[in-house]
Amino acid sequence: MSASFLADPEPTAAVRELYAAEEAGQGYVAHLTRLWAHSPEALHLLGQLLGLAGHRGGLDGRERTLLVTAAAAASGNSYCSLAFGSRLAAASTEREAAAVIAGGTPTTSATDAALVAWARRVAVDPRATTEADLAALREVGCDDGQVFAITLYVALRLAFATVNDALGAAPDAELAERVPPAVLAAVDFGRPPATRPGAVVRAGDR
Repeated sequence: MSASFLADPEPTAAVRELYAAEEAGQGYVAHLTRLWAHSPEALHLLGQLLGLAGHRGGLDGRERTLLVTAAAAASGNSYCSLAFGSRLAAASTEREAAAVIAGGTPTTSATDAALVAWARRVAVDPRATTEADLAALREVGCDDGQVFAITLYVALRLAFATVNDALGAAPDAELAERVPPAVLAAVDFGRPPATRPGAVVRAGDR
């Protein structure tokens, strides 16, 4: 089936390398990778910017996952909500991941709660933010440089998700089959996952 509204790009050396790396890493080539294969250079540069922003923001892997899960869910992007919600479940608990997707406030730490609240503000209505919205981040020790970097990180992830959504990249069937049940049930928005021919649909699937 088609990965998006666009035809797959010509299999240049860069495209083949991109596909091979993903096949080796997760066993299949994701729809979003086939979409971004129209410009492997853009995908690489975006990855570098995300890495820089995460580093400057002092974010560890779990915190990055938390930010992406919260922002993706708040913006209605099912693809990243499923992918990063699964990662969050692995890093914490399935229940916590589902709660973040559903709009709950993390009880794990004040830092987690501040990060989630800010990610949602950036995702939902960045034009309505005020300086007061930054108070929670500053209270957990974030300086202005970190606040900028965290905001940049969230904005870049939203840009990535926007391209995928606008060009019709639906969550992969393989991804949906690996998602914890509570996370899958919580993602009741956005583009539904693709299905494989003959696949059995689990209760609660869309």
